[in-house]
Amino acid sequence: MRLARRGFILGGVAMLSGCASAAAQTASLQPLVTVTPAPAPQLPVRPAEVITSQLNTTRPLDPRGQIRQELMDRAMAALDIHDHRITRRDRMYLVDFKKFSGDERLYEVDLEGGAVTLMRTSHGRGSDPAHTGYATSFSNTPDSHMSSVGSYVTAGASHGAEQGPNVLLDGLEYTNNLARERAIIIHGADYADPAFLAREGKLGRSYGCFSVAHADLPALRERMGEGRLLFAWA
Repeated sequence: MRLARRGFILGGVAMLSGCASAAAQTASLQPLVTVTPAPAPQLPVRPAEVITSQLNTTRPLDPRGQIRQELMDRAMAALDIHDHRITRRDRMYLVDFKKFSGDERLYEVDLEGGAVTLMRTSHGRGSDPAHTGYATSFSNTPDSHMSSVGSYVTAGASHGAEQGPNVLLDGLEYTNNLARERAIIIHGADYADPAFLAREGKLGRSYGCFSVAHADLPALRERMGEGRLLFAWA
C-alpha cells in the first residue's frame, strides 16, 4: 500500500510537471508582440495676433482693390492712434464720402482674412443741400444736419423711439466728438433702400446719421457690436 500510494503521488507529480512543461512549451511558441502607442499629434499653436497698421502681408487687405488707398491707409493708422478705444480688431468699417450716394461706399473689412463686404449708406442733408448725391461739406456742429468725418468707435446695439434698431457711435476726434450729443447713429431708413435708389437714382439724405438699407441693418447691427472702428473720410 505504501509503495502504491508513493507511486501514485510520484505519478501525479510527473503528470503535473508534464502539464507545466507543456504549458511552458506552448507559451514559448507564441510570438512576442510589443505594441508601441502612436505619438499624439502635435497641433500647431497659433500665436495671438493684434492687428495694427503692420498687418501680415501674406493676407493682404482688400485683395480686389475696392477701397480707395488713402481711405485704407488713414483707417489703418486710426487703429493704432485710438488703440485704447478700439478694443475689437477682427473687422473695421469704412465710409468713403467721395463716392456717390448710390454707390456702395460702406465697407466691412475683415482684418483677419482681408475680405471686404460692400453696402450703401446715406450722408447728411446739410452736407449735400442741393441733393446732388455727393457730400461736399462736413461739420460736427449740432443741428447742422451734416455728416462728420474721422474715427468713431461702435458702442453697441440700441433701439430708439424714432429710428428703431440702431448702432450707437462715439466720435474719437474733434471732427466728430459730438456724435452722441447729435445722435449720430447707424440705422435703417426707407430712403436707403434699393427701391428708393431705383426710383430716385440716388439715396435720400439723413440728419447726419449713417443710414443703411433695412435689409442690411440686422446683420450689420450684430456684427458691429462694441469696440470696433468706423472711419469716415472724403
